[in-house]
Amino acid sequence: MLGAGPAGSMAAAQLASAGVRTTLIDEKLPWEKPCGGGVTFKAYSQYPFLRDGAAKTVRQSSLTTPKAGTADMRLDQPILIYSRAELNGRLFRRAEQAGARFEQARVLEMRSSGGGCSIRTATGAIEADACIVATGARNPLRNAGTEWAQDDTMIALGYYVEADRPHIDIQFFEKFEGYVWVFPRHGHLSVGICGKGKPAQTLRAWLERYMDEHGLVYKGAKFYAHMLPALASGSWRKNRIAGEGWLAAGDAAGFVDPITGEGIYYAIRSGDLAAQTLLGEARDKAAAYRDAIQRDFAHDLYLGSLLSRRVYLGDFLFGAIPDRMVQFTRRSPKFRTVMQDLFAGTQGYADLSQRLWRDLSGTLRETAMSFLHSDIATAISKSS
Repeated sequence: MLGAGPAGSMAAAQLASAGVRTTLIDEKLPWEKPCGGGVTFKAYSQYPFLRDGAAKTVRQSSLTTPKAGTADMRLDQPILIYSRAELNGRLFRRAEQAGARFEQARVLEMRSSGGGCSIRTATGAIEADACIVATGARNPLRNAGTEWAQDDTMIALGYYVEADRPHIDIQFFEKFEGYVWVFPRHGHLSVGICGKGKPAQTLRAWLERYMDEHGLVYKGAKFYAHMLPALASGSWRKNRIAGEGWLAAGDAAGFVDPITGEGIYYAIRSGDLAAQTLLGEARDKAAAYRDAIQRDFAHDLYLGSLLSRRVYLGDFLFGAIPDRMVQFTRRSPKFRTVMQDLFAGTQGYADLSQRLWRDLSGTLRETAMSFLHSDIATAISKSS
């Protein structure tokens, strides 16, 4: 198991619980990263052990744009917000308790070998029947995992601020494919920004201006920056997630929602599916894993990649779509329910258009449907 984050630890726990001799290899123990740390209803309902940790339960969210103002929204299915060090540590300890062995070392090379894989670390060499590559977005292995193109990543950076509040804040900016987040955790706030198409220094300046305007003190606060996957639509079609002797999971496989940036669920789920594949009877593990990922969530993430630029940068009725989204969240109970389900992770992109058409009417329906470009609608109809 290369990488002891959520994907690697989840896979290790499943394999070790099944009696498979499992080794987790990572150069560092669980660590913090610039991430809200939100665990959705979709994640904790599917994996109930996620409810038992030191998470903060949040039932309110606010969406804001400079022109449309703020829409407050109650979350019928609350979000659990973890410190990433706590969440990663919890999953790591779960793997150790299941019997997985941990080796703290830097992975230098992994290559296919006789149907399995050979791993070279800074401290020696390991032969394995199979490898799960869960080395994160900065995967150092050139021959396994996603191959990034220029448009396949987003920047995430932020501060951890000593303050408290009961709700999540999301702020959109004009013509920016991304957002600012304020997520309350136990003991501090995670305040950050993520997005595409802007340099890191610009994003940091925007974030600090937002924090100044909202009384959030960043001087002296701990700062983090990280690269996250955000695959463009063309990259999903050729995404390299498996090969002879190895399967990739989590960020190393590009499994992050291109619209929301949410990756915790997909890391845990892909780690689980990778373990199930290795425990299964299929001879061609790589093909079986690709099929399992495609059936489970990859097509929905691909549709999200088609939709992302339209959601953030598109216009309708002389206004930006994020402005219209905030306005209708504030004014329409049915639209607000759609937004709640998107937050919960229970509303996928594949059937979003059908739901908007069914639930909404008149101008509201036309506005909501404008989120979907013609090529997105075509892709969705082909999958139905």
